[in-house]
Amino acid sequence: MADTDTPVFQIQRIYLKEASLEQPNSPAILLEQEQPTVDIQLGVDAQPVAEGVYEVRVTATVTTKIKDKTVFLVECKQAGIFEIRNLPEDQMAPIMGIACPQIVYPYLRGNVADLIQRGGFPPVHLAEINFQAMYEQQQAGQDTAEAPRIIT
Repeated sequence: MADTDTPVFQIQRIYLKEASLEQPNSPAILLEQEQPTVDIQLGVDAQPVAEGVYEVRVTATVTTKIKDKTVFLVECKQAGIFEIRNLPEDQMAPIMGIACPQIVYPYLRGNVADLIQRGGFPPVHLAEINFQAMYEQQQAGQDTAEAPRIIT
């Protein structure tokens, strides 16, 4: 096999693409004694950047509420640039839907917890995610067309 046909899978860069923290009802909501509810949504998407180079993004949205008032809302998008070449076409979707998100996700988890803590709240630690099961559900058509999923 020639070098030009050798399969390539390399991480080029992992980076925080976007992060925001909103506290629309502060400071009044901070005096509430009730336990807040936490809703976590997760999404994965990918797009080509150049020939054989792809950006894979994992997005988390954490919404914490007391009754109907938002305590805080965090949106965080972690991305990775991956060089993926000379792989069979049928392996590309699983690589970008399973392998790449598994690499990016730990960085997202840390950034979400850190951002929430820097906002003055106890950190919310995102659970481990089985991206293979998530991908297989999508392939089986069990998910709707909505990209984000609720993970609690």
